[in-house]
Amino acid sequence: MISRKRIGVLGGTFDPIHNAHIEIARSALAAASLDVVLFIIAPSPPHKQEGIVASPEQRMAMIEAALVGESHMEACDLEMKRSGPSYTATTLEQLTDLYPDSELFLILGLDSLIDLPNWRNPKTILALAHILAVSRPGETPPTDPILAGKFDLIPFEETDVSSTEVRRKIKAGEAVDQLLPASVIDVIRERRIYEP
Repeated sequence: MISRKRIGVLGGTFDPIHNAHIEIARSALAAASLDVVLFIIAPSPPHKQEGIVASPEQRMAMIEAALVGESHMEACDLEMKRSGPSYTATTLEQLTDLYPDSELFLILGLDSLIDLPNWRNPKTILALAHILAVSRPGETPPTDPILAGKFDLIPFEETDVSSTEVRRKIKAGEAVDQLLPASVIDVIRERRIYEP
């Protein structure tokens, strides 16, 4: 990846990546005039040790497939190269070292933003990145003083799609073509991910 000035960071398990993830990245790109959004797989998120189905390599393959043709979006394997739990503060520190002339924007759901003061090293996170919080209509922004002035809300249309629901539908043999990019469906079929 070449040096960029305004880098969005969208982390998650992406098990699998789905259309809402792509739409969130598009919204962040437009709202904050980002140069790129990095999709960073959390191979071992501390808050979600159970329930991850696809391997990090399978999830990376799905992300790479999903982003073909998406300008200003890239898959990033930074956390896959690290052992142990995937902590956001550590990832942001590494990105700051890699791109010292860039400004980082951490893309979160509003529920994650509200919980951020309970994460490991929240002050480090807030010092290294400005938060772009995806908010659905009617959601109330957090009032924790530690977050004051540290985030902007990105409007996002309500969606029911979730990775859990996608996996359930695949196991049940139901159609997911409205929920996933066709390229991701191809990877899932070829590699037989999520088969019962």
